[in-house]
Amino acid sequence: MKLHEAFEITRGDVVAFIGAGGKTSTLVRLGYELADLKWRVLATTTTRIAEEQLKLFPYAMPIDAGNAAISEALNRHRYVFIYETVSKGKVYGPDPAWLPTLLDSIDSDVLLVEADGARGLPLKAPYQHEPVIPPDTTLVVPVASLAVLGQPLDGNHVYNAQAMIDRYGYYPGSRIKSPWVAQVLRDESLGLSGIPEKARIAAFLNQTPATGYLRGRARLIAQLALRSSRLNSVSLGMARSANPVHEVQRPVAAVVLAAGLSRRMGQPKVLLPWTEQKTIIEHIVEQLIRSRIDPITVVTGHHADEVKSLVKPLGCKVVFNRAYRTGEMLSSLKAGLRALPENIAAAMIVLGDQPRLDPRVIHQVMTAYAEHASVIVAPSFEMRRGHPIIISRRLWPELLALRGDAQPRDVINAHADQITYVNVNTDSILRDVDTPQDYNEERYRAGLGRYGKRPRRA
Repeated sequence: MKLHEAFEITRGDVVAFIGAGGKTSTLVRLGYELADLKWRVLATTTTRIAEEQLKLFPYAMPIDAGNAAISEALNRHRYVFIYETVSKGKVYGPDPAWLPTLLDSIDSDVLLVEADGARGLPLKAPYQHEPVIPPDTTLVVPVASLAVLGQPLDGNHVYNAQAMIDRYGYYPGSRIKSPWVAQVLRDESLGLSGIPEKARIAAFLNQTPATGYLRGRARLIAQLALRSSRLNSVSLGMARSANPVHEVQRPVAAVVLAAGLSRRMGQPKVLLPWTEQKTIIEHIVEQLIRSRIDPITVVTGHHADEVKSLVKPLGCKVVFNRAYRTGEMLSSLKAGLRALPENIAAAMIVLGDQPRLDPRVIHQVMTAYAEHASVIVAPSFEMRRGHPIIISRRLWPELLALRGDAQPRDVINAHADQITYVNVNTDSILRDVDTPQDYNEERYRAGLGRYGKRPRRA
């Protein structure tokens, strides 16, 4: 995946790069990607860069050359770095207050800004006067390098290591761990310091290998960092690779549809026993928790109080679908989507009557969503689509606009060319519990034996 895809760059963006461990290489690479797409790319810095780094850009010129000259340079080179002065081997950018004038007077498609310095170190905790992010910034990319893992917490490896020591109580010189990097990235007074309130935030974990242990460590850092609702995404990759991004971790919520009337079953199927101690709905929620899906919203309807009493202690948000008697699955899906936080990028739709929900399938679907720029990810068994299915927020307005006899599959099928299918080796994605026979068959397939019509747990 390319950087512009991972960061979801749009024309008119002002992109500020902060942090440490590859800001310049990431900025440079993104600029070349956009220039290859025939965009007019302008770059600058609000701090300073080494004079030798000017060679990384197709063309560099002083800002006092004038707007017409800069525009002509964009015509010829498509990617231009502008600066204020060069002194003693350092290149200084223009005053950030001047940038709005630049945006209004020069016909570029995007402005890339190096807004921080870190002396080439892999991790940064900023001082109070840092970073220098222009007020008109629309996207901020905090950068950190996985090369810092296992290194001593000191000034040779972390820019302003004392800030981490003072804030978190870490012992000086102790080996840096994955959660520490995540803490810095999501901390309002460190990694998120100085970011304009309305700017999107797409972090980048540089030096992440394509395979192996460190890829898993990077994924953990991303998931921990995303506990901050301010982060929109965390990309994992290597800025200098041909395809710089291996995957993009975004906040995904589960919506569990558990409002059905269970007419064919004759009793609430989500409340049927599954194991000796757990009902079907409890078992499903626990599989999601085991898979680290957070948050989880359970949509209730029939026997709402009983379902709520079971899932609320598990940390789920519970939403009551007032239209459950007549609205079918669509009304429950709408209720669930409307209840999700604003920072959620996609919803995993989970059926409350599929008790053989497999954490391995959840992992496969989540991995496919992270590795592809798809708006829909669905599991497939023998060429048949099943659940759980991930649907990007981009399609939620279409789902919420459905009326009458329309079904969620109408929106899904309308975007068939944007579906990523994950082939799985279990038919559990296709099978739900509609009748007593289904119930017994599913228990048998799960190795639990027949349960008959044992009364549900109150």
